[in-house]
Amino acid sequence: MLPWFRAARVPRTRSVFAALLLALTLLVAPTATATAAAPSAAAATSRGWNDYSCKPSAAHPRPVVLVHGTFGNSIDNWLVLAPYLVNRGYCVFSLDYGQLPGVPFFHGLGPIDKSAEQLDVFVDKVLASTGAPKADIVGHSQGGMMPNYYLKFLGGAPKVNALIGLAPDNHGTTLLGLTKLLPYFPGVEKFISDKTPGLADQVAGSPFITKLTAGGDTVPGVRYTVIATKYDQVVTPYRTQYLDGPNVRNVLLQDLCPLDLSEHVAIGTIDRIAFHEVANALDPARATPTTCSSVIG
Repeated sequence: MLPWFRAARVPRTRSVFAALLLALTLLVAPTATATAAAPSAAAATSRGWNDYSCKPSAAHPRPVVLVHGTFGNSIDNWLVLAPYLVNRGYCVFSLDYGQLPGVPFFHGLGPIDKSAEQLDVFVDKVLASTGAPKADIVGHSQGGMMPNYYLKFLGGAPKVNALIGLAPDNHGTTLLGLTKLLPYFPGVEKFISDKTPGLADQVAGSPFITKLTAGGDTVPGVRYTVIATKYDQVVTPYRTQYLDGPNVRNVLLQDLCPLDLSEHVAIGTIDRIAFHEVANALDPARATPTTCSSVIG
């Protein structure tokens, strides 16, 4: 039990309300930065991704669509992984989704079903530009889970070859048990749902998660990879990230490299060991073992 919760069995003060709300925000914000402005789309193109003149090669015939996490955006989340894939010959694209009015740079906060509709439009744009019949999707956190809605309910499965999730909250999250405290704070749950529906949708047991997981985790014809870390402090318990079904590979980062201490933020933004496993999932025919030395690969 948290120290500030022990102090009052039925806490109703404004300071406690603020503490819970702050904790929820910080725990679910994997890519929020302290900068006043985010890099532009032109900056991404200059680094080799979001280049709509790119045509997939015979070696890598499908474009890769990167889907950021909650509080992320199409640039900041991918400053390491996007160039990593571009340098390996992939056409790489990233989108912004889940924007709220008046909230720049920090996205993924809108209703997740609507965010999936944005992904639908974006994938169509990428396929039309590249001429490829299918794309591969790589997502971090909410960005690894939200595409499941696109696949299951928006007709995305015929357009997608593989979905690779880095610490995806596929079955929602308890935020280290914090969500279980919401009933003790009258009004907080409604406030989060009204103001940041993308956060409310990710709580384990929410109506969105219940709909998403009904009838099974996967759809036919798509390959799924989940890459998790046991040190995840946001999507908890970490094993709830795993999917069940055919064509699924669930990977624990520490089984590949016991020395890897990456938590929820690092696995999706800077961890080259995890990124090596992403590359393996994108091209399993040319996969090489992922080990601690993959950090220099």
